[in-house]
Amino acid sequence: MNFLKNTLKNYENPSREYEEDVLVLEDTGLNKKLVVYNDDIHTFDYVIDSLIEVCKHTLEQAEQCTMLIHYKGKCTVKSASMDVLLPMHEKLLSKSLTSEIF
Repeated sequence: MNFLKNTLKNYENPSREYEEDVLVLEDTGLNKKLVVYNDDIHTFDYVIDSLIEVCKHTLEQAEQCTMLIHYKGKCTVKSASMDVLLPMHEKLLSKSLTSEIF
């Protein structure tokens, strides 16, 4: 009877030990985002051309980002390391576009 009781107990509440490999994510700096904000000064064509030139977007990417910037007020136009984004940010600022890196 005790054997049956112990078997049922183990069946209802199994206790297994597992070994797990845990991956630790390190901050590689690749998680930065370049955001461009809407303004009432620049035309769609100017923003599109700027994104193509500065961020190396395709025409389609630049058009989609420009629509999001216009209708949503902002858009993440590039994700990369700070080393990659900083020159782009500075170039966008020199073109009088408002951008920020997060």
